[in-house]
Amino acid sequence: MRGHPRHTTTLAVLIAAGAVLLAGCSGRHTGSSDAELTVSTTTAIIADLVEQVGGDRVDVTSIVPHHGDPHSYEPSPGDAARVAEADVVFSNGLLLEEPGIMKMVHNNARKSAPKIEIAEKLEQHGGTVMKLEEDLGLDVLWLGWAVEGEVAGDGSQVRTTATKVEGPGELRVYLTDTLGRPKVYIDSADGLDDTDSFTLPPEAHTHVNWAFSRPGTYRLTVEGRTETLDGKSEGIGSGVFTFTVGDSAEAPEGARVLDGGHADVALNAETGKVYVRADDDKSGEPARLPAGDVVLNVPDRAKEAVPEEGPYAFLGEAGDELWVLPQAVIGKHVHGDLDPHAWADVANAEAYVRRIEAELAKADPDGKATYEKNAAAYLKTLGALDEEVARKLATVPEENRKLITTHDAFGYLAKAYGMEIAGFVVPVPNQEPSAAEVEELGDTIREKKVPSVFLEPNLAARADVLRRVAEDEGVGICTIYGDSFDDRVDDYVSMMRHNATELAKCLGEDA
Repeated sequence: MRGHPRHTTTLAVLIAAGAVLLAGCSGRHTGSSDAELTVSTTTAIIADLVEQVGGDRVDVTSIVPHHGDPHSYEPSPGDAARVAEADVVFSNGLLLEEPGIMKMVHNNARKSAPKIEIAEKLEQHGGTVMKLEEDLGLDVLWLGWAVEGEVAGDGSQVRTTATKVEGPGELRVYLTDTLGRPKVYIDSADGLDDTDSFTLPPEAHTHVNWAFSRPGTYRLTVEGRTETLDGKSEGIGSGVFTFTVGDSAEAPEGARVLDGGHADVALNAETGKVYVRADDDKSGEPARLPAGDVVLNVPDRAKEAVPEEGPYAFLGEAGDELWVLPQAVIGKHVHGDLDPHAWADVANAEAYVRRIEAELAKADPDGKATYEKNAAAYLKTLGALDEEVARKLATVPEENRKLITTHDAFGYLAKAYGMEIAGFVVPVPNQEPSAAEVEELGDTIREKKVPSVFLEPNLAARADVLRRVAEDEGVGICTIYGDSFDDRVDDYVSMMRHNATELAKCLGEDA
């Protein structure tokens, strides 16, 4: 079963976000009070792997609790206190974790404590990484914001500030969190100042909403600055981006118009250049187009009404017209070009374990023999688990090996075990799903002849619509675990065994 190519017919279905943030328990705490090392990890999955290698020599705490989402979890003062006590801090890396988590780690961890981003060097330990594929199928431009280029110093970030907006109306750039609340980054209505800005880590991308109050042509001037943890800041460049809003707005002659697909307003922290980074379907690599050569189009089909909810009053009177390029993915969703969910392939979990063993031995040389022994035993367990997962999924008829899930976290599983990602649910904040969008999800289930869909326990908001459509189509509704444990499944082996068993049962011949 290994080595089957991943089919890339991903269809992301746009749904609404009546979001519910599941509150987990406090950070997972394992190990012994007599431990030689105090270890902090960002996720419970990594905490479990560290515990398996470290045994009684490590005392492990997870920042993100069970039921939590590492993409959006906001750390507490208690999390910061535990990180400050750690001898070693393990994170996944590849921008899996919400940037606030990593900023908290760098601000609070001792300088002497190694901060290991495991997946960043996964290939050196026998693992593989793959590109993150995003294809949300929006009928308007999906415009994010990106920073490219490295910045020296742990925890360094790039601040992008809007310094000028010219146009017939107001421009607001905001993000909707997992509770449906807006966080405003740029609002030209009250004049621009240093607060009309936000930060991103180097080599990161984020999704945001772009809302324009009137049709016409807008020009947005932005500038970037690097920021380090010791308070140093340095300017790195500025540029002007042009938007045409409404069908009657005309682009300057000779400009390239982008009105669909995936693109980012981008700033390069090394060169100081600003440009539009746009997906290029022909080469597979993004095109970097100078800001002055591109027009970003917001057509009339992007027209919406200001929501009635009070937190959205900053957009205008309820019911007023808006032209919106949507955020598309609810909550903070900062990521890079590589898919960070590498542990979904058990062979990659083995690479995680080898990296953890090496780092624990560096931090605690006296425990080297113990770590080697524990890692060797656990690697045998993972080898058997890999075979078990492959064996179970091999029983799924080829025509049924299609996954529709609540999260784009299963690309590695699909590639490793011969599955296909048929679709994942992506909510559009503050927008009820249209009948056409719900119908499209139903069409996908019917066309792909999917026996069952799969819900993640920690993503209840996305589960509601997928559950409803699945019930309407008369297909099964099953459970799969991606980024997080819960009270029933609380270790990696149990998680992968559950996923394999559930997939085999729900997609098998009798499904």
